[in-house]
Amino acid sequence: MGTVHAEITIRNSADVVNAERGLIREEEIRSIAVTAMVDTGAGTIVINEEQYLELGLSAYREGSALLADGRRISCQITHPVEILWKDRGTSCEAVVIPGAKTVLLGAIPLEGMDVMIHPQRQELVGAHGDTVEYMLM
Repeated sequence: MGTVHAEITIRNSADVVNAERGLIREEEIRSIAVTAMVDTGAGTIVINEEQYLELGLSAYREGSALLADGRRISCQITHPVEILWKDRGTSCEAVVIPGAKTVLLGAIPLEGMDVMIHPQRQELVGAHGDTVEYMLM
């Protein structure tokens, strides 16, 4: 299977809430548009320190991450970010990997947006069609 990339927007969830409450204007929500590598082996979304600072995020704990090359490193875990792809979105914590060259879009946000990799087309598609379905337990 080849490498799959997706154009996503990452937004500061605290800013989104503050805009909804009227504390800041919608255009003040800090966000970045990036090309993320879809990595079903990653748990959540991985960003670098520059993106962390640009989004104005805060970390709520220190963690460790096991990299693809087998190294274990210390990293920061952020409060939730909002991730948007086409007409879909989800929120989850981000892992900040110092010096990361590529944003990784992992399994948790993929599941949250109800998307999967289409095996023949090598692109993201809705797991249950083109409309977003929320499964309630």
